[in-house]
Amino acid sequence: LAAVILAYNEENHIQDCVRSVTWTDRVVMFADTRSSDHTVELAQAAGADVIQHPFENFAAQRNAALEAVDAEWILFVDADERSSPEQATEIRALITNPDIDGYWVPRHNYIFGKLTRHTGWYPDYQLRLLRRTKARYDPERQVHELVLLDGEAGYLQEPFVHYNYDSVRQFRVKQQRYVAYDARMLHEQGVRPRPHKFLTQPARQFWWRFVTLCGYRDGLHGLRLSLLMAWYELQKYVHLRRLS
Repeated sequence: LAAVILAYNEENHIQDCVRSVTWTDRVVMFADTRSSDHTVELAQAAGADVIQHPFENFAAQRNAALEAVDAEWILFVDADERSSPEQATEIRALITNPDIDGYWVPRHNYIFGKLTRHTGWYPDYQLRLLRRTKARYDPERQVHELVLLDGEAGYLQEPFVHYNYDSVRQFRVKQQRYVAYDARMLHEQGVRPRPHKFLTQPARQFWWRFVTLCGYRDGLHGLRLSLLMAWYELQKYVHLRRLS
């Protein structure tokens, strides 16, 4: 079992992340060659092996890691995520099952320093524990990666802790990176930005987050997140109009 961490300029997170997965047989940081801070040195100091690889997109990076890291099982961990001793015990037991080739991992998302239990951020399952020879990432999905698993998948109980966004500014900057891609996907699916959708789509997104997904149970925090996601939906349709 190897833990693989994809990282680009993550000097504030990398050592805590590496230390949280030292219970695996090997920790590998798959480093973006564009990294310009001290991520590589800090990862090595914490006990990780480092493989540097040019970044094309997230799916290509994960596929390259699957090729490069020789282990029966790969646990993909992002630099802003943490494993736990309880998760270690669960994973060690589960990977002895020959009938399962992947596991969905839940996440406890901390957004603006608050554990977010609703609003669509829990359980937030990610297919991250993979039998290496049975998994590849869809090359067409450059972000929001999709695992193509040749086998059955199970579910972990113990979550990653995910330190997701520190501030509203960071939230908006990161979401903005996805706007063009998501708008292009809508365009390729034949969706057109009809005038009423600039109002109805953000409203639906807010209702879905705040009401359907019980964002109201996160209080003012849930209200703010629901409004931010409604704003993101609006920006997506603004970008879609530029493509049409």
